[in-house]
This record gives sequence, C-alpha cells and structure tokens, in this order.
Amino acid sequence: MSPSRPSRPRVVVVGTGRLGGALALALAAKRWHVRVLARSEEGRRRALELGLKPATDADVAQARVCLLCVPDKSVSPVAEELKPRLARGAALVHCAGALSLEALGPPRGRVLGSFHPLVAVSDPRDSLAGNSVAISTRSRWLRDALERMAKDVGLRALRVPEKKRAAYHAGAVLSAGGVVAALSAAVEAFRAAGISEEDALAALLPLTRSALRGVEARGLSAGYTGPIARGDSGVVAAHLAALPPESVAVYQPLSRRGLELVGHRLPPEARAALEALLD
Repeated sequence: MSPSRPSRPRVVVVGTGRLGGALALALAAKRWHVRVLARSEEGRRRALELGLKPATDADVAQARVCLLCVPDKSVSPVAEELKPRLARGAALVHCAGALSLEALGPPRGRVLGSFHPLVAVSDPRDSLAGNSVAISTRSRWLRDALERMAKDVGLRALRVPEKKRAAYHAGAVLSAGGVVAALSAAVEAFRAAGISEEDALAALLPLTRSALRGVEARGLSAGYTGPIARGDSGVVAAHLAALPPESVAVYQPLSRRGLELVGHRLPPEARAALEALLD
C-alpha cells in the first residue's frame, strides 16, 4: 500500500462541540467510517441533530483512531478514561493546538498523535476545506493516516515539531484572535469618528478581506498598504493625534511591525521620521 494513500481507518470522534461535529461531518462526507462519542445527553442529542452516528462500546473497541475534540483541560482525564476501552493498537489523538503529546499521558505501547485544524470553527456545519492542520506523531502509520484524513477533508497538513509547539500555537492565535482584536481597535477608531459599530464592521470587514487577498497574491511585504508603506509620516502623526489612547496602544506596535515589513523600500529620511513617531 502506498504511504501517500493509506486506508481509511475506523474513527471515533470524542466530543460533539463545534470542532468535533465539523470533523465528524467532514469525514463522514468522504465515506470514512466515523462514529461520535458524546460525553453527555446534550452532546448525544447534538450528534443526532447533525445526522451523526453515536458510538457504541463496540465502535470504541474497534476504532483505529480516536480523536479527542474536547477542551484542553479535559484531554488528559478523557485520554486516561478511554485507554482501557480502546484496542491495543488504536491511536489516541488530541485536537488541541497548545498541548504536546505528553497531555495524552505515558504511551505504554500506545500510538499517540495530535491533529489541530487551523480553522475558526463557529458552527459544526462550517467547512474545513481550504485551511491547514498541524500534525504531530512519532508513528509513521498514524502520520500517513492523519495526512490522508487531512487531504480528504481539504486541509493542508503541516508537521509541527513537538519542541516548537508553543511558538506554532502563538502564531495561530495571532492570525485569528489577534486579527479580531486588531479589528476591534479599528471599530473603536471609527466610533471616535462618530460611526456606529454596525456601520464600522460593514465597512471594515470587506477592507480586511481585500488586504488578506493582497497578501495571498503578493506576500506580506508587497501586500502591506497604507501610510506606512508610502512613508507618509504626516498622516501617521494625524492618526496618533486623533485616536483615543487605548487605540494608540494598538496602532503603534502594529505600525512598527508594518515598518519592519516595508522599511527597506522607503527613503532613509522617511523611515527615520516614522520610527521617531512610533517609538
């Protein structure tokens, strides 16, 4: 069997929240044998509402891969609870971005792994396709199976070294929650201009999307726009004077970061003027 095309092993997804539901639905749509293990009556009801098949004790015992889609603090206790119920050769895989494989406890001969989709899932019916997933395992067969899983649901697989996991997860948080936090500061700036949050978001979200399209097409440096990219210190000075202090606290470090991206293209005097303003 080709390593790039491993078979689809039986999967049990533990948890029926947003990520668990989205993964189970995506795998089922690609004809994976997937069952969902709910940890409460409410979770079982959610699974049935989504059209997912609840896992029986036999399903758990026959599973080759067990995906833990549970809160980070629950990974260790749920893993210990499930180990006696899984077959000896079954793999235990968590879906937490910040946790190492150690969160699953001592291997004791069991195959361990992690599968963390870089997707902001707000509803189980959200598509995972077009995003990436971070995969970590010491097992060749499990890595092949998880990469096949990723490919089938439309995720681009990234291999993340265990020792660098915290840096990886910080980057992921900055690209999602960090962008939302920056957007909240932009909404606050619009509020200072007398524009409501509803109107601000209606105007700013398309602008943000257009900026991301530019980065996607041309990269970070070439996709960065605005007065910093133009070397316009007069506009930046006006911004700093107009913004409330809490918005300045966001504007300055983000602008300094932007200057690092494009400063090499600016005349020395323009760069120096911007550095003085943003210091």
